[in-house]
Amino acid sequence: MNTNNSWLIRNASAILTGLPGSAARVSGPDIRVVDGRIAAIGQLSPQVGEAQIDARDCVVYPAWVNTHHHLFQSLLKGEPQGLNQSLTQWLASTPYRFRGAFDEQSFRLAVRIGLVELARSGCATVADHHYLYYPGMPFDSAAILFEEAEALGLRFVLCRGGATQTRQLEAELPQAMRPEKIDDYLADVARLTQQYHDPAADSYRRIVMAPTTTLHSTTPDELRETARAARQLGIRMHSHLSETVDYLDAARGKFNMTPVQFCAEYEWLGTDVWFAHLVKLLPDEIRMLGQTGTGIAHCPQSNGRLGSGIADILALEAAGVPVSIGVDGAASNEAADMLSETHAAWLLQRARKGQLAEPRYAGGQFEGGADAASIEDVVRWGTTGGAKVLGLDALGGLAVGMAADLAIYALDDPRYFGLHDLAIAPVACGGRARLQALLVGGKRVVENDHIAGLDLAALGREAAAAVCGLQQRAGLRA
Repeated sequence: MNTNNSWLIRNASAILTGLPGSAARVSGPDIRVVDGRIAAIGQLSPQVGEAQIDARDCVVYPAWVNTHHHLFQSLLKGEPQGLNQSLTQWLASTPYRFRGAFDEQSFRLAVRIGLVELARSGCATVADHHYLYYPGMPFDSAAILFEEAEALGLRFVLCRGGATQTRQLEAELPQAMRPEKIDDYLADVARLTQQYHDPAADSYRRIVMAPTTTLHSTTPDELRETARAARQLGIRMHSHLSETVDYLDAARGKFNMTPVQFCAEYEWLGTDVWFAHLVKLLPDEIRMLGQTGTGIAHCPQSNGRLGSGIADILALEAAGVPVSIGVDGAASNEAADMLSETHAAWLLQRARKGQLAEPRYAGGQFEGGADAASIEDVVRWGTTGGAKVLGLDALGGLAVGMAADLAIYALDDPRYFGLHDLAIAPVACGGRARLQALLVGGKRVVENDHIAGLDLAALGREAAAAVCGLQQRAGLRA
């Protein structure tokens, strides 16, 4: 990683800022970074001795902010038993079945793979909803997560998951599925907050209170206790919610409420809260989320892979819900990077609206949904939207005074040849653009598509061996 944090980025072909409206694009073509902050954008002259990055034939975006991940799943991609299962059965088939097979070495490797995959897509900030906790766990997974993120120079938010009760589907599983006691869970969150949490607007380390699910992972009284403890500690709150219709059935059957009503009853709505998924919502729930400023981590690829549906991002944003994007776990995604995720977000919002089109003779008002989400919308959701949800206010897009977290994409692959608007290329064209540079706080983390000191071929060999080891420990291989 290059330790310099002052640069002149020159001759960019296009710049998207992550800002709304007419501010979404600036002509540049140059960006000056001084001491890790954006100092100027425009037609700039080099200063004596100033380090430069040539962005000719490149486009510049704010670095992505991934607001929901499960990094340990980076060694569970394409697991056959869960590949064609919907959420509940997939949980039993893949992440729950393998979680006890992770040792310290395989966990660290999974984290490294996931963070490398994200960095090479232009992602600088990762919020990991880490729920692989159980009594007597033999290694400190939080320490490993922070160590691996720091080694790559990324900003890292640990959403400390866990459960104080189990679902029926977990009942026959081993020690690694046993729940924690609420006092132990809260004590560990307090410890982690004291050890790691930095409330600064450009923090590299944050802690979040994040029981795995609000409906299944704790009792209602314990859920309220987690909310009050989080607010006393001054940290944010995160969980899964309304990913499938099971959440509606569970909330009605157990509490005679909707999932969002239940969260409101137990103090789990507000501007300091965001939920992953929010696919299956009733109109009143959308209004409640918007009125309270509760955010979403939209995970379109995982929701598509598991057959959960497509969240109504247009309705949520119109109601006042802060929108961000998360890639979710690689075990329900297989391409856990932000370029793939934003490409899917762009397409699927349009497909969702188009699916609602009716013929005019039946009262239809429109033919298709191509106006549902622009590239600028998606970039805003995946960058400044994520920063807002996480409370990292200094990551406010490409604007003077903001932290210099930015991705420079080289458009030298045939998929980009013939484009009339180069600015849209990284999201619209799919695939992975070559990363000319990734800056995090002005420090160059990726240079010419390469992370210093990283041997990708060796990492791939380690991953293949680790998959065999996990299969052996899970009893799937002799």
